[in-house]
Amino acid sequence: MNVRTRFAPSPTGYLHIGGARTALFSWLYARKMGGTFILRIEDTDRERSTQASVDAILEGMAWLDLGHDEGPFYQTHRFDRYAEVIQQLVDSGHAYRCYCSKEELEQLREGQMARKEKPRYDGRWRDRQDETPPAGVDPVIRFRNPQTGVVDIDDLVRGKITISNEELDDLIIARSDGTPTYNLTVVVDDIDMQVTHVIRGDDHINNTPRQINIMRALGYEPPKFAHLPMILGSDGQRLSKRHGAVSVMQYRDDGFTPQALLNYLVRLGWSNGDQEIFSREEMIELFSLEAVNRAPSAFNTDKLLWLNQHYIKTLPVEELAAQLQWHLQEQQLDVSTGPALTDVINAQRERAKTLVEMVAISRYFYEDFADFEETAVQKQFKADTADNLQIVHDEFAALSVWMAEPIHGAIQAACEKLGLKLGKVGPPLRVAVTGGASSPSIDITLELIGRERSLARIQRAISFIRAIVF
Repeated sequence: MNVRTRFAPSPTGYLHIGGARTALFSWLYARKMGGTFILRIEDTDRERSTQASVDAILEGMAWLDLGHDEGPFYQTHRFDRYAEVIQQLVDSGHAYRCYCSKEELEQLREGQMARKEKPRYDGRWRDRQDETPPAGVDPVIRFRNPQTGVVDIDDLVRGKITISNEELDDLIIARSDGTPTYNLTVVVDDIDMQVTHVIRGDDHINNTPRQINIMRALGYEPPKFAHLPMILGSDGQRLSKRHGAVSVMQYRDDGFTPQALLNYLVRLGWSNGDQEIFSREEMIELFSLEAVNRAPSAFNTDKLLWLNQHYIKTLPVEELAAQLQWHLQEQQLDVSTGPALTDVINAQRERAKTLVEMVAISRYFYEDFADFEETAVQKQFKADTADNLQIVHDEFAALSVWMAEPIHGAIQAACEKLGLKLGKVGPPLRVAVTGGASSPSIDITLELIGRERSLARIQRAISFIRAIVF
């Protein structure tokens, strides 16, 4: 079998975490099986679908590097095809026109609810196609669902699911204005695109038996289905914005790497023993639908942060530098004058959990800071600190090579002259050249800041300290 999977989002909003996981699992299965991954935009909801949402979906897929082999296909470009199939179903007796008004259907619903029955269409126009239709009513078209038997679904995640046809009513496949509905379009698309495996959230389970019946009425056997468990927040409730269910691109904006997010998503409902870190190649090699857990998964931001820090520490420095470009622009940090960005990344990668944080804590390498941190000043700047820093300044000024090793030697020489240990000289020096109490090792920090800038900052700190009344 030539495996063909599809990701079919509706462009009524951004690409969210649940959608991204569905896309990932569909992509992984296609890659694992040497198959084809299709991207389809289900944009028939004309009122809610927007180009901005389409762009957000495409941008999110590109950022995650989940490239499609075919598509993107747009349902709004296929209305003629849907009309053809709807007419085919009517002609074959598998669909019929229903002339119920909205008021009539509402009365039907209210009566059923009053009797504590499941609200559903009662098929009142199912066998009245020879009657003269009421004037002034544009009919909908309903699928003539089988009234006996069952639909068996051999779900690749949940196992066997059996739905009685008696539980299913005759759903609308074309609205009164002629536009097709979701359950019709998805069936036609899956047939035409020869989809073999439908991997999607378990919120679609109720749609599946309806789609199987429509597909069989058209003379086709349905694809295999795999319904993924939902993602929950840390409180056990369905994931929502308050849990962090934001746009995939918001994670980029917040400084996460796509590698971390993909690694996190693949573990939301799937596992390979106790393994936590997966390269893209390992995901493809090890992934299987049979190993997807049936139980819901809980979203854990702390776990995602841990993974992100892992990838910041281990990704090739050139790749991190490329990812940092967007954040540098957003935070308006010009790195054209100053140390090589790759050198700064290597110095800071153990210290940052996000790329946003990496930019923020690296600003002093490229720009002079306006003020010293107040808490650092109170802790490190004392009455004798100015004189101590002057000795350090003089040792630095005498250096002929500005590199970490001779810088370290100059600091040691100053400590010997002052009769102080490094722990008494290094911290005030760090505040003097960075403005705060945190940085990589002081010799590397000074090397990256540069000779002239370091000397000027030390001199500025000396003047600042001498102006303080102790």
